[in-house]
Amino acid sequence: MHNQWRQTLNQTKGKPAFFIFVLIFTLLQDQASKHLAENLLQDHQVVEIFSWFNLTLAHNPGVAFSFLADQGGWQRWFFMALSSIISLFLIIWIKKEMNKNPLLALGLTFILSGALGNLIDRTLFGHVIDFIQWHYQNYYWPTFNLADTFIFMGAVLLIYDGVFPDNENSLSNQS
Repeated sequence: MHNQWRQTLNQTKGKPAFFIFVLIFTLLQDQASKHLAENLLQDHQVVEIFSWFNLTLAHNPGVAFSFLADQGGWQRWFFMALSSIISLFLIIWIKKEMNKNPLLALGLTFILSGALGNLIDRTLFGHVIDFIQWHYQNYYWPTFNLADTFIFMGAVLLIYDGVFPDNENSLSNQS
């Protein structure tokens, strides 16, 4: 089955419009969902969707798991600069890979989308807007957003490409 979707994805070779579409579509999903969360939820209000899934508005001035959130503001500028540099690197890498390994390019596109989504938040608001919360009984995963989900999806695709290489252009064969 994975060969079928790889073959379908291989049809995107030489078609940057596909990757641009994925980038714009996911970025718009992220920003629209954050806009809705900001307008429909109160800070730290818990809206139970399922017994294991809540919507909870949170503002994170730090990075993953609120690391460095209490550092007085310098982290905003540092992570904006770091995200910008990483995004430029990803654009160059995607451009290189989209003609050789579309699966790798797609994974990188998801990561770029998430990085840009959170960069937009930091630039406009000084923090990242999070609102998705999973939990099991009293064990809570830190609140996150769609940008974080896209970064995770991209990482999964990179790992998949490394574990199940399609050809000599897969990530595992480039080292």
